[in-house]
Parts: sequence; C-alpha cells; structure tokens
Amino acid sequence: MAQYDTLHRTQAGTRSAMIDEGLRAHMNKVYGLMSVGMLITGAVAYAVGTNEQLLMAIFGSGLKWVVMFAPLAVVFAFGAMLHKMSANTARAVFLGYSALMGLSISFIFAAYTGISIAQTFLVTAIAFAGLSLYGYTTKRNLSAMGSFLMMGLIGLIVASIVNIFLASSAMAFAISVIGVLIFAGLTAYDTQNIKNTYLQLAQTDQEFLGKAAILGALQLYLDFLNMFMFLLQFLGNRE
Repeated sequence: MAQYDTLHRTQAGTRSAMIDEGLRAHMNKVYGLMSVGMLITGAVAYAVGTNEQLLMAIFGSGLKWVVMFAPLAVVFAFGAMLHKMSANTARAVFLGYSALMGLSISFIFAAYTGISIAQTFLVTAIAFAGLSLYGYTTKRNLSAMGSFLMMGLIGLIVASIVNIFLASSAMAFAISVIGVLIFAGLTAYDTQNIKNTYLQLAQTDQEFLGKAAILGALQLYLDFLNMFMFLLQFLGNRE
C-alpha cells in the first residue's frame, strides 16, 4: 500500500510537472507570436506613416474607409474560420492581419511626435506586462468580469463607429477613457483564459493547441494595440 501511494504521488507529480512545462512552452509561443505581430505592425506603420505621399494616397481618398474597416472584417472572419484552417494558414493570416493593422494606424506618425509615440508604447508595455502577469497568476476566476468587458467592448465599437461621423471631441474623450479600462481588464482576462484553455486542451484536444496559441496571440495583440492607441490620445503630443 505504501509503495502504491508513493508511486501514485510520483506519477501525479510527474504529470503536474509535464503540464507546467507544457503551459510555459504554450505561453512562450503565444507571447512570441504576439511580439512578431507587433514588430510587423510597427514596421509597416512607420514605413507608411513617414511617407507623406503614401499617407495622402491612403487617408486623403476613399481608400481610408477600406483601411479602417478591413482589419475589423478580417478579425471576425479569422475567428469564424479558425477551426477550418491549418495552423500554418492561421499563422499566415495573423501575420498578414498584423501588416494590415500597421497600415491602418500609420497616420499616428503624422499626427503625433515620435518621442510621444515611443513613451506611450513604453507605458503600454509596462501596464500590459503587469496586467498579463496578474491574469496568469491570480487564483480569482475572471470569467464574470470577462462577460461584462465583452459587452462593454461591443458598445465601444458601436460608439467609435458612430463618432467617426459625429466627430464629437467629448465623445472621443469618453471613448478613450472607457477603452483604456476595457482593454486593461481584457488583458488580464484573456491571459487567464489562454492559460485555462491550454489546461483543458492539453487533456482533450492536443491537435488544436497550435491554433489555440495563435488565437491567444491575436487576443493579446489586440489588447496591447488598442490600449496603446487609446493611451496615445491622452499621452501623445500632436505634431
């Protein structure tokens, strides 16, 4: 009996260590892919944003509406079709989406000073790291908060689209404040959700784990980028 208990504890400990090691590898994959996406976005945004002719060609014509709304269409399509894609296709779509997002936010290099963009990026990176660490380590279940935040996000998207046509500065300020709070909360929630998803799939669906990492990278990428854009409206110095 003693030998059985010892063997059982050993097996349980080995299984737990394997799960911990697999989870670390999974999260490293998520953060690594997210970082590559951010690098692509930054490179495209800088290349286009510092080229006055390209900026005028895009944002000085009807093409700006395509550039503004295309990322939203792509991200919804990606979520709907992920199960049908291979992991390699999903990764390619994510990287292509990152480039498209760089194109859509390239105007910031004409609207804000380079120093303020860099400072805001640093602030966002520090805040994101702290919030993501909290989501990863907390024992608190953030599911209820996630449902509330998702409803708030839908309202934020609708309000942002409406304000494109209203151009209300007061509404823009309110959207920015709420946007920072929503994406700060989503950073913690999404991190915990990615962790929990791995723990579930590791025992039930190993095949989907690769695509789950790409989806997680997309979620955290959007949390970071949106928090950065909303913070830039507060911290950025305009040209």
